[in-house]
Amino acid sequence: MAKLAFLGLGVMGAPMAGHLQKAGHDVTVYNRTYAKAEEWVKTYGGAAAKTPCDAAKGADFVMSCVGNDDDLRAVCTGDDGAFSGMDAGTVFVDHTTVSAKVTSELFAAADAANISFVDAPISGGQAGAENGVLSIMCGGDTGAFDRALPIMEVYSKICRRIGDSGAGQMTKMCNQIAIAGLVQGLSEALHFADKAGLDGRSVVEVISQGAAGSWQMANRFETMLDDHFDHGFAVDWMRKDLGICLDTANDTGASLPVTALVDQFYKDVQKMDGGRWDTSSLFKRLQSMG
Repeated sequence: MAKLAFLGLGVMGAPMAGHLQKAGHDVTVYNRTYAKAEEWVKTYGGAAAKTPCDAAKGADFVMSCVGNDDDLRAVCTGDDGAFSGMDAGTVFVDHTTVSAKVTSELFAAADAANISFVDAPISGGQAGAENGVLSIMCGGDTGAFDRALPIMEVYSKICRRIGDSGAGQMTKMCNQIAIAGLVQGLSEALHFADKAGLDGRSVVEVISQGAAGSWQMANRFETMLDDHFDHGFAVDWMRKDLGICLDTANDTGASLPVTALVDQFYKDVQKMDGGRWDTSSLFKRLQSMG
């Protein structure tokens, strides 16, 4: 069992940290709102710290799951950042979806402090975090990944090193690009079925067993038809992720026409006050158009 720090107790981080504590690890948590850290301790045990630096002191591994590039920089660097509290040779594992640019920056800063940094973004949503069945895609040094793997396996169904630093974030971009097109396609199919006077549930029962089947179809079609869009991963966060994808595409020369279009559709959902709806709300956008 290891001494761990976990930074960030949102809808993903809180249950992930909880799995680690339940597995017998000694977990100290940090959250920007300290009351959340105190509530987590009441639920799971462990300890709470008021700064990332204090949480990281004496830890064998430090895990983070925060909001964006700036949030990650804030918990890593500076006088109160985790890096300043970590012992040489320890491993920092970042589960946030951020840009490859900030990952490169923090990998270099960690290396200068004799700390290992693994980018390890996650997929599987709130349910995946709560059930401990996340997909984790990693970048970083092989040795650091191998050391951190038993920790990450506590809350994952698959955890793979894809390549050097930044490869995990690039893979997460592939994930979000694929999801954007799938959700729009499913939304259009259900919208078309409705306008054609078909029963959407009957349609999906048939087409889901063929080439059109997907995780999104299996897990979201009923709630979409029921006008229920509260499943954890919000449109605001998806637009953040797609923005990273599109910025990186400009740097790499990749062409992402469908991703760019769906990003604008999500912008329309935000204008409908749907920023906190989940990503399947693309269907609601279509239905609102008549």
